[in-house]
Amino acid sequence: MPFTPASSLQPPADAALAERVDAVLSRALDAQRLVGAVVLIARDGQLVYHRAAGFADRESRALMREDTLFRLASVTKPIVSTAAMVLVAQGKLSLDDDVTRWLADFRPTLPDGRVPAITVRQLLTHTAGLGYRFAEADAAGPYARAGVSDGLDGAAITLGENVRRIASAPLLYAPGTNWNYSVALDVTGALIEAVCGMSLAEAVDVLVLRPLGARDTAFVAVDPARLATPYVNDTPQPHRLAENETVPAVEGTVGVTYSPARALDAQAFASGGAGMVGSASDVLHVLDTLRAGGSALLPAALVDEMGRVQTGNLDLPDRPGVGFGIGFSVLRDPHVAASPESPGTWRWGGVYGHSWFVDRARGLTVVSLSNTLYEGMNGQYTIDLRDAVYGAR
Repeated sequence: MPFTPASSLQPPADAALAERVDAVLSRALDAQRLVGAVVLIARDGQLVYHRAAGFADRESRALMREDTLFRLASVTKPIVSTAAMVLVAQGKLSLDDDVTRWLADFRPTLPDGRVPAITVRQLLTHTAGLGYRFAEADAAGPYARAGVSDGLDGAAITLGENVRRIASAPLLYAPGTNWNYSVALDVTGALIEAVCGMSLAEAVDVLVLRPLGARDTAFVAVDPARLATPYVNDTPQPHRLAENETVPAVEGTVGVTYSPARALDAQAFASGGAGMVGSASDVLHVLDTLRAGGSALLPAALVDEMGRVQTGNLDLPDRPGVGFGIGFSVLRDPHVAASPESPGTWRWGGVYGHSWFVDRARGLTVVSLSNTLYEGMNGQYTIDLRDAVYGAR
């Protein structure tokens, strides 16, 4: 069953931890770097901290609640990656299958015209040679010219059509030779559909969400009244994210084009990389199930495979000491990364303002979902929250 927060009338399970994390949240809210957030922390499967703070909608003064729903963006990726691994566990898929076994027409070419093999593992680890439209330098990039959707806009196309467009753009490098954050999980979504013979939304529900009782999470908001309003960091305070607003995520890139309305559109294609809507409790439950070894979802050996660095000695861009596993980054060297986390810690986030990490060595699962981009994903708040969890100075 999903985690059920204890009554707020009960004392916190870890008073010192609560004091530190409360202080971090209060500073971020007081400084108007966040509008609102939900933070959940579990230790060895027990919820030791839970707080909803700030506003779910600032203009109507609607308070954030622990059951608030969020546009998950890339928090979708570990969920969809887990669904793919369940198929591996069932013997219906192999990590080293050629993708064309299931998607016969997915044959993107290298710049020299060669058509290399791409494996399921390379999709799941972002080593397939694909990219993201939002990471291109301008609107004349190959993904923009091909009309590729990043899964966050309001594109009125099918998943199959988006995958066709992705395949029409040249690969950035030979598969398996580099790492680049990409639409690979959207291609994985199409792969899951082909293997299961059902829609991605149905497959993820059957393979992951339903077995865990995670009923607040889907590819469309299950209860629109609980959906948080998204905001963008600005001066003197975050502004409300507009429909079709483009916000650069990294300097020198064209940026992410957002459609907040997509979370309410049952006709929008299910984006395996960015399309889910859900609660912090559901996200925590999925991640903590993996931390504990997979339970009824996956055998422990496949969870270990997800948490193994799949990218050799390659560092992720701007993340020294960090490699990538299946569905999330994996900390190789805490000293190089200047982090108090244990070696092997899993971490990722989402562009709508989310951050999470799992430190299996310490039994920790930490989820922070906010409605403020990009502070809630990679701002100072995320560093302060991490350090508060570890009691680091």
